[in-house]
Amino acid sequence: MNKDKKGKKRTVRVPTELQQMVQQIKPAKSRKRLTQLQETDLKSICDAYTPDKPFICMFAGGCGTDKSMAAEVLAKELDLDLFRVDLSAVVSKYIGETEKNLERIFDAAEAGGWMLFFDEADALFGRRSEVKDSHDRYANLTIGYLLQRMESHRGPTILATNMKRNLDPAFVRRFRYVIDFPGT
Repeated sequence: MNKDKKGKKRTVRVPTELQQMVQQIKPAKSRKRLTQLQETDLKSICDAYTPDKPFICMFAGGCGTDKSMAAEVLAKELDLDLFRVDLSAVVSKYIGETEKNLERIFDAAEAGGWMLFFDEADALFGRRSEVKDSHDRYANLTIGYLLQRMESHRGPTILATNMKRNLDPAFVRRFRYVIDFPGT
């Protein structure tokens, strides 16, 4: 959160091992192109949010439909720091390293009271595939780990995607809110 228990502004410090994996996003100065429907949806999310409980939302829509800005607005409304997860820094070719990276991010988010934002989430939260070789098996294990971790994460997580149909149905079932952003 942006303020400590006494209401004073505080500075967020990102642990060194996470600095390449997450980037703090400063709140949007305006809500420029959010539609009335999106404003209403964001208000519903704010009203339903309970701190320290899993809260998973998906923003779906084409490029340039303000999904990232909506995440910024939502974080500001909830008085949380927003961190964009850099998937290129999280995903590793070494078995088990992706899960370790994700665990560090989720643990830091819980400890710091952050809202996590996975942009282009379909890259990491894609459909599980039929196991044909060891690569498929480990990819499916990563998805399984993510499902468990998101359900146990005590804090808000926003996933944004341009390709909603490519997400694993097991993830989609866990979303508390799905907001569609129509093309511009």
